[in-house]
Amino acid sequence: MTAQVIDGKAFAASVRARVASAAAAFKQSQGAPIGLTVVLVGNDPASEIYVRLKVEDAREVGINSRDVKLPATASEAEVLDVVRKLNADPTVHGVLVQFPTPKQVRQEAVLDTLSPDKDVDGLTPLSAGRLASGKSNALVSCTPQGCLMMIKSIQPKLEGLNALVIGRSQLVGKPMAQLLLQENCTVTIAHSKTKDLGPLARAADVLVAAVGRAEMVKGDWIKPGAIVIDVGMNRIDLPTGKSKLFGDVAYSEASERAGAITPVPGGVGPMTRACLLRNTVLAAYAQRGMSVPTEL
Repeated sequence: MTAQVIDGKAFAASVRARVASAAAAFKQSQGAPIGLTVVLVGNDPASEIYVRLKVEDAREVGINSRDVKLPATASEAEVLDVVRKLNADPTVHGVLVQFPTPKQVRQEAVLDTLSPDKDVDGLTPLSAGRLASGKSNALVSCTPQGCLMMIKSIQPKLEGLNALVIGRSQLVGKPMAQLLLQENCTVTIAHSKTKDLGPLARAADVLVAAVGRAEMVKGDWIKPGAIVIDVGMNRIDLPTGKSKLFGDVAYSEASERAGAITPVPGGVGPMTRACLLRNTVLAAYAQRGMSVPTEL
């Protein structure tokens, strides 16, 4: 068996097209565009790149996007003041604070202050609570939402399937498990303390690897025909002096047993960015009491 490759780039392009259509409809209805603001504290090079890409992505689909840059010396109070002002700004429908922030600015304080209705990263405690409670208005963390969309593109009905999520982070593992539970899967969460992980993996119809260890999931762990979603992004230095990205799954081995699998890169990453745009549109429609387009 050779697995079907789930092309995250192509899937993300289709999501962005639907987002652009919904953003245009919003602007026509409301007379103003959807607004997204990204807050960056400090000048971490990687964070600066991420912010620039997010702003560019949003503008390409018709979302009015801007960034707010604060110096690395900004106090927590100054950052929280910016967040409160964005919460109150009716032209801003989505707010994303780029993490990590400098050590004097606690992530917990930022997320406690950010309005869950504008929390397009799905990270506030209330966003997590809404998801856990099965609320329809939950803004879900972008990576697990993208993973679920790709899984359902292969298997639209997941009811009764065994799903294994390797990783228990607030960003991916826990919300991923909640989403799969809502699809009526039987869900197991594994992590660094899990014993005998191989047998758990071999029983999984759906396997999501988000543990941050290069090629930890071996090919013989994969149930024949399973859907494998690899969230891992591990950059490894090669003997040549160059580096290469590896996922959490041994891709070439797993491809011989899985029914469908995401590559690294080109799988989950593009969908994460696309789902940020989707969340921004969902937030805007909800704030104006508008019905969400079915195609989203």
